[in-house]
Amino acid sequence: MTRTTRLRLDRIASSTRHAGIGHDVLIGPEIACREGCVLAVRILNDKSTYNQVEIPTGRLVRLRAGDTLAGTLGTRRALRGYAGVVPDALAPGDTIHVLNMGGVLGRCTAGNPDLGPPFEAEVLGAVLTFPPTGDRIGRPAHVRTEAIAPAERLTARTPVVYVAGTCMHSGKTVAAAELVRGLSRAGFKVGGVKLTGVSLRRDSLAMEDAGAVAGLSFDDAGVVSTREEDVLPIARALLNHLEATVRPDVIVAELGDGILGEYGVGRILADRGLMALRAALIVAAPDQVAAWGAHRVLQERFGLETTAITGPATDNEVGTRFVRETLGIPAHNARREPEALVALVREALDVRC
Repeated sequence: MTRTTRLRLDRIASSTRHAGIGHDVLIGPEIACREGCVLAVRILNDKSTYNQVEIPTGRLVRLRAGDTLAGTLGTRRALRGYAGVVPDALAPGDTIHVLNMGGVLGRCTAGNPDLGPPFEAEVLGAVLTFPPTGDRIGRPAHVRTEAIAPAERLTARTPVVYVAGTCMHSGKTVAAAELVRGLSRAGFKVGGVKLTGVSLRRDSLAMEDAGAVAGLSFDDAGVVSTREEDVLPIARALLNHLEATVRPDVIVAELGDGILGEYGVGRILADRGLMALRAALIVAAPDQVAAWGAHRVLQERFGLETTAITGPATDNEVGTRFVRETLGIPAHNARREPEALVALVREALDVRC
């Protein structure tokens, strides 16, 4: 019989929010090293940068040495962040790393000079949950416990405005939020969703703040980090769920990471069913080369046309003129001229309808 220990958690990461845990937990020493399992850890060091964790409400709070944290085992493959994997084995007393602000835990395999080394944390044990009836033996908490189930069939028919990008921090979330805001003000009932990336509520909450009647993310489907092999059932489930629960007129869907990244964006772009819902495809790019490359990749690899380029490549006249004159694509900066970007998408929606 394994020994369990009572623990009061100082912080609960947002990545755990569908595991159904509170601040007072029981932890056990037997750890299943699988993505989505919830662990209790103790932070071992202080950091001056990238030193916050997102809690289930979406608020960011600082982590300090000595804090006890509930986080989720997962992988991360970020170009401009930490990369890490789920270890093959873990036991209480081992050291693990905090890979992102959503509280994803793993063994760091690559750092980032702008962020410094990641938080190190001592593994305390697996957080246990207890079924409401019947068997009272604690079971390892998992983020799929209260999540939306994956779907093999796409039943949604709501038009989707996809917002993709060439990499992290290219302007996708700003564009998605401005599209939600503009379409909502124009009288559309807008649903927001983030279909790919690594667990963090921030982007879907930004769409809710902009006026979306609901904002979902892949972590609502019990996924810590999207992968090519499971991204399609997750995307279908989230679009189906939005249509069934809030009946939006249009859905704005952000594709986290880059078109050629490792979070499964390419699988979504290549899927005929998901692309059949496409009313517009907005691409965020940091510069002219990225805009040119995205345009070519989308045409040649996926057979898709770009509705408009946005992001830092359109911050001023230099990039905007290049996109319009050299690529022959509309260019509208989501920060400087969101109305023009929204108007273009409205035209695309009118054509589809």
